[in-house]
Amino acid sequence: MQEQHEDKHLKRELGLLDGTMLVVGSMIGSGIFIVSAGIMQQVGSAGWLTLIWVISGLMTMIAAVSYGELSAMFPKAGGQYVYLKEAYNELVGFLYGWSFFAVIQTGTIAAVGVAFAKFTAYLYPPVSDQNILYEIGSFKLNAAQLLSIVTIIILTYINSRGVKNAKYIQTIFTVAKIASLFGLIVFGFILAAKADIWNANWADAWGAKQYVKESDTWVAIGGSILFSAVAASMVGSLFSSDAWNGVTFISGEIKNPQRNVGLSLFFGTLIVTVIYISANLMYVAVMPLDAIAYAPSERVAVEASQYIFGTTGTYIIAVMIMISTFGCNNGLILAGARVYYTMAKDGLFFKKAGSLNKASVPGWGLWFQCFWASALCLTGKYGDLLDYVMIIVVIFYILTIYGIFILRKKMPNAERPYKAFGYPVLPLIYIILASAFCFALLKDRASTCGWGVLIMLAGIPVYYLSKKKTQTE
Repeated sequence: MQEQHEDKHLKRELGLLDGTMLVVGSMIGSGIFIVSAGIMQQVGSAGWLTLIWVISGLMTMIAAVSYGELSAMFPKAGGQYVYLKEAYNELVGFLYGWSFFAVIQTGTIAAVGVAFAKFTAYLYPPVSDQNILYEIGSFKLNAAQLLSIVTIIILTYINSRGVKNAKYIQTIFTVAKIASLFGLIVFGFILAAKADIWNANWADAWGAKQYVKESDTWVAIGGSILFSAVAASMVGSLFSSDAWNGVTFISGEIKNPQRNVGLSLFFGTLIVTVIYISANLMYVAVMPLDAIAYAPSERVAVEASQYIFGTTGTYIIAVMIMISTFGCNNGLILAGARVYYTMAKDGLFFKKAGSLNKASVPGWGLWFQCFWASALCLTGKYGDLLDYVMIIVVIFYILTIYGIFILRKKMPNAERPYKAFGYPVLPLIYIILASAFCFALLKDRASTCGWGVLIMLAGIPVYYLSKKKTQTE
């Protein structure tokens, strides 16, 4: 039965609003509610906390508007994988797709699924990660893992029924999360902001200091230590701002992609950057710096909401994060399968992933992704995975943006309905900042980031083996 759908095409059913909602919805997961605590422990000042979010936002927006040129040149499914293949060669494209399936997309889906389950446990404690359901040897299955797998399966099923279903979920949940975050920020400033806290927090805005757990003290930092602290902090802020490129993967289903993909990238990243910077300014207006750094389990938004709404704040944030993570995973699941679909068409992924089902979506690709993301939920290592992921993600962003320079030389006469804003200055600024970030991470976090680079390089023999297999068939 499957074969008769092979010549079906992806349907262009998504407009500019849908694309923008996908960008916003995929970017906002649980990060903005949590990572500011870890950043505050690293840099210890209101000025540096805000600057880190501003730098991350600007880097994300520069990357996004640069991708606009590529999305207009190659308005088809697969996005970043296609850009890398066209700018460099098939191997570089494959290494991206390999890393994407192995850890980038599936690891993020697993992490977001587990975040959904952990915050659901605030409302319904039996689904917490403390509730061990099954144990054999060193393996433990807890209720949070099971719930995260169930949500991934449900969202995969909905996505397999057609892109329209996924579109409605994305729009509803993204509008809900933008409204609730906006409400949290506004109520924070109106109900809980205090001039004395704000003034105290900004009194020494650039006096960076680091929290030392062993001695329970703050130590002033500067120079190379501050540079390393900023880089380490940006793992969290960049991860919170990631997944904006998901809209490029679904270019084959967007109406007028030459125009709408680039605009979706710009509007989506702008909305999220404004929300993230505003949320952090609200944290600094509402709480002393120590309260941000010492927020229980680093749940800084929960702490802030208790200042704003009292004890009910915990439940308000729990519901907000459930909405946020559910919608986020819908966007990640929707976008990811289109990369495997395009790779399979090129003979670089399981052949089945290159077919469309009755609903004109890559059903097999969706279920392959679901299976592996669910397996990653069971490892319990998603925290480590995110450390591995961020360096690979940024390396491929650097390569893709440098690809604009390559393609301008390689294909000077190609049609470019949209050109990278601020070229060559802004793309170069991104490459310099992102390279500095990668250098600092490899220097200071070689153990975790080194694994990330190894996972990526492990794709090289896989590529040549799959090519050999294709040639012998």
